[in-house]
Amino acid sequence: MTESTSFAGMQRRHFCLGAAATLAAPGLRAAQPAAQPIAGGRTITLVVSYPAGGGADLMARIVAPRLAEALGQTVVVDNKPGASGQLAASQVARATPDGSTLLLDASSFAVNPSLYPRLPYDSAKAFTPLAVLATFPNVLVCTSSFEAQSVRDVLRLARAKPGELAYASSGNGSAQHLAGALFEARAGVQLAHVPYRGGGPALNDVMGGQVPLFFANVASSLGHIQAGKLRALAVTSRVRARSLPDVPTMEQAGVAGYEVLEWNPVLAPAGLPEPTRLALVAGIRRALADPEVLGRVRQLGGDVFADATQASAGRFIREQQVLWAQVVRERKISVG
Repeated sequence: MTESTSFAGMQRRHFCLGAAATLAAPGLRAAQPAAQPIAGGRTITLVVSYPAGGGADLMARIVAPRLAEALGQTVVVDNKPGASGQLAASQVARATPDGSTLLLDASSFAVNPSLYPRLPYDSAKAFTPLAVLATFPNVLVCTSSFEAQSVRDVLRLARAKPGELAYASSGNGSAQHLAGALFEARAGVQLAHVPYRGGGPALNDVMGGQVPLFFANVASSLGHIQAGKLRALAVTSRVRARSLPDVPTMEQAGVAGYEVLEWNPVLAPAGLPEPTRLALVAGIRRALADPEVLGRVRQLGGDVFADATQASAGRFIREQQVLWAQVVRERKISVG
């Protein structure tokens, strides 16, 4: 899951789960540690690029207990928010590549190289991708009083008055902004982008009728949809969302070639030794296969990444970087 692009201040929270704590906790399986301890058995720090309570943080706290169990080592979740994930990524890029420091980021990892031409690290060379944990669709919603009952209605209104129909986002360059930009590109329409300082204020104004459209996170908007405060028009994934089975995909609603997913990668510093890489990838795969992890990800409206191999994670990240580089360039998106 992704986050908004601006944050006030920095927060730091820790979450520790070692093998002894795992064995003592009721209902948890016994730890099955890796053949060789990672970093000599030292604590593994999972640096999260966004604040506590956000989507990336939720994924970290879902996966960390099972990863600690799989590796038989203490796992610490350390939130380092700021600069759309750049602070956390910089810390991990500079870390010793022994497996003791990992990055859990959001889909902004694939966008930042296009939005920020002078990143303090080289996204392509500074990291070893280990896994993509899960993917989460967004959902195009409108205020319940808005006249559009479908995506086709939205397209009709947008074509009648180019550049006037508005959609809200959590800020320039945010996931919602990019989802709207890709919608414009794929549908051949022109909308008005209204950036807010965060997803919460944007969602509130959409519900209040100040702005008609929003590409919302499924987990945060589901309750409002069920309560009738928002109308769901289409989900942004290629398949229907399990939590919104009656809502069509954007393709089904008439916008061909459209897919936007929020996702959470785990990366290590470049130069990771091969045995350490293999142990970490195996540990993450075992954590993702846990029924409790699967259930909690689905409660958030997402799905565990279908192919939990390192090669597929790297390929997926590169494909996302290419997609968003094209969107940012063609739509002239900037964070200014």
